[in-house]
Amino acid sequence: MKTLAVMSRKGGAGKTTVAVNLTLAARVMGVRAVLADADPMRSACEVLKGRDEAASVLFETSAAKLFTLTQACQRGGVELLIIDTPAAPEADVAEAVKVADLCLAVARPTYLDLAAAVMSVAVIQRLGREGLIALNQCPPARNGVEPPAVLKAFEALRFASLPVAPVALRSRVVYQTAFAQARSVMEMDGGGAAAREVQELFGHVWRQLNGEGRAPMRTANDDLGRTHARAGLAMVPTA
Repeated sequence: MKTLAVMSRKGGAGKTTVAVNLTLAARVMGVRAVLADADPMRSACEVLKGRDEAASVLFETSAAKLFTLTQACQRGGVELLIIDTPAAPEADVAEAVKVADLCLAVARPTYLDLAAAVMSVAVIQRLGREGLIALNQCPPARNGVEPPAVLKAFEALRFASLPVAPVALRSRVVYQTAFAQARSVMEMDGGGAAAREVQELFGHVWRQLNGEGRAPMRTANDDLGRTHARAGLAMVPTA
């Protein structure tokens, strides 16, 4: 069994949106995945409680119970446990990080979100776990050109000491439309842009969880370079 902790030390980054959509994407793709809602806000529970199979896909839990839950899931034949972590306190966040095979730090392309991502990275590295950063709620590219806020976010994350997922999730209304029906974007609109982005992100996360394709690892700097190249811009050398 693999365990993924979805993290954000700042509210509003879309941590629960990512955790729920990755869990349901995994199930659509044939992986026996369950979601542990360890966030006292219980947003994941609010979304998923209306599903017929809610009892088998969702566990309402706390940081103190995560170790016991992971053991129970492993005995039950679960292939992937995704944890929607609390934003605070740090001790509770650390409990989720400790049981995770991979930690996914979610951040919007804003100054405060990126600062919170750095805090998540610090916890991940202090506890010696594997980590990955995912940009969420990014404005869509226009005519193949990334908005300046996204470019600046990739640039800033070059210094975060963790790889960045090669696909950014965009700000799209379909996420809220799907949640209102207790569904994921893949279930709501399987051929849409949001569904493709979630599927690509899940594929990247799943490969990393299973030790596939780790070298060479795509980083924020790599993606920024490719984006600049597409836009006809030159990379600024760094020390």
